[in-house]
Amino acid sequence: MDMQPQFGRIARQIGQVVLGKEHQVKMALTCLFAGGHLLIEDIPGIGKTTLAKVLSRCMGLKFRRVQFTSDMLPGDILGSSIFDQNTGAFAFHPGPVFTQVLLADEINRATPKTQSALLEAMEEGQVTSDGKTRRLGAPFFVIATQNPLELSGTFPLPESQLDRFLMRIELGYPDREAERRLLGGDRTQRQALDRMKRSLSPEDVLALQKQVDRVHVSDAFLNYLQDLLGFTRTAPHFHMGLSPRAGLALMHAARSWAFISGRDYALPEDIQAVLISVVGHRLRSRDDLSEIPAPRMSTLFQEVPVP
Repeated sequence: MDMQPQFGRIARQIGQVVLGKEHQVKMALTCLFAGGHLLIEDIPGIGKTTLAKVLSRCMGLKFRRVQFTSDMLPGDILGSSIFDQNTGAFAFHPGPVFTQVLLADEINRATPKTQSALLEAMEEGQVTSDGKTRRLGAPFFVIATQNPLELSGTFPLPESQLDRFLMRIELGYPDREAERRLLGGDRTQRQALDRMKRSLSPEDVLALQKQVDRVHVSDAFLNYLQDLLGFTRTAPHFHMGLSPRAGLALMHAARSWAFISGRDYALPEDIQAVLISVVGHRLRSRDDLSEIPAPRMSTLFQEVPVP
């Protein structure tokens, strides 16, 4: 299936609701078709939840939303066993994680214990509760939103949790034209969401994910990827270099970007396109363990020559 016309149609649909965010939409689709999970970090009120809803509707995927709070327990996400007086036995009641698109809204408002409840689901596509393992539906795509850490009432995601997110993006403020439409009470956005029809089916999404896995990577591509990984492990700028799992994440994301761009082969330029979104939340400054701003990160990686 040629993804370019499909992507064009999906992007136009989403663009009627999520105004002026074409690049972020392409990043989100790249993450989905790569089989990963997406972290959206930004201030409240930017449109993070709207993007998640529109993506799930376009793909024809079941959607559930969980508002994370400080008093939430793991069972509120995974589900729990409740005693049934009629049968005299405990019956498992699935939690909202048993869906295809899970919006974990403001995930860093929950405690680390609750945050970690998603680890197995994101990594293995399954949930273990009361000693029994239950498979999740496929595809399974977590979109988590996160408030900046300087806002009150937030708990930083541990590195093990951050590493489960293939990509992290920011939406940013709308441009002047898009914001004018919102301020002017334009009802077109809400009507477009209500009228939206699915462009793909869950089976289509799974088929596209398999096609992404077959996108060809050359020796030059792999050499450049390894050069980038080696740079983070030896350069004095980073506290710790990228792991092999981060290298796989870069390759999957670059393949997906190439596929959406209409190619069955990946180029070093595809790595550059997704680089900051894939590694930005995985690297820390050696000086103070803080995150390195994206513009500074881009400058650092320019030290690695492109083949």
